[in-house]
Amino acid sequence: MPYNLTNAPNDRTSFRLYCMRRLGYPVVKIEISDEQANDRVNDALLYFWDYHFEGCEKTFYKYQITATDITNRYITLPANIIGAVKMWEAGDAFNSTNIFNFRYQFSLNDLYPLTQGSILTYWMTMDYLSYLEQLFIGQQPIRYNRYDNIFYIDQDWSRFSPGQFLIIEAYQIVDPTVFSNAWSDRWLCRYATALIKRQWGANLKKYNGTQILGGITWNGQEIYDEAEKEIEKLETEMNRDYGLPVMDQIG
Repeated sequence: MPYNLTNAPNDRTSFRLYCMRRLGYPVVKIEISDEQANDRVNDALLYFWDYHFEGCEKTFYKYQITATDITNRYITLPANIIGAVKMWEAGDAFNSTNIFNFRYQFSLNDLYPLTQGSILTYWMTMDYLSYLEQLFIGQQPIRYNRYDNIFYIDQDWSRFSPGQFLIIEAYQIVDPTVFSNAWSDRWLCRYATALIKRQWGANLKKYNGTQILGGITWNGQEIYDEAEKEIEKLETEMNRDYGLPVMDQIG
């Protein structure tokens, strides 16, 4: 990842201009509007967020429940969160009636055995308690769709009270407007350039064979075809080198 480089892109405008310069601008006039170029940058970012292992990051999102949430029976997460996989009630950590709770077990044993010898027995016991919790209690059923940002918790909502906190294990996009170094990602720069190049070729295809001053003939189809091959190569490279491997699943 490049840092402190001369003319390195650090926002949307400089990134778009960087991609245009890769295509020859301003020596060569790139026949594409700013709106089209921004659209292709958006396309590149969407692909980057979905497939690049550095396009999103794990986060633990803290949310305070309101009376409206209890009435709706769901909560709304920020738009930058693209996946939510697990939830904890923060108040559970202090619930002395939950025998599977870490703090409960810690207090019950008063930490004494941990100061007298090996912690192996304690670790094995806690691992077994975790197994029993999964067996008899299970994980909290949740549902989430990235396009409506609604996080459903399938349980009796009377358990919640306004002001209570939830901790949600989620994945959020690496937003370049916040982390400006993301604009300098090499794969993203190359992919956005190829998308802009394809748009340029698409714009020129209708002028194929038209001769301009100096005897130059438009050949938008060739530009378009070159860009298509570059895009295909970059997407293959993404799947091979930059995407997270598929995890095995049994059952």
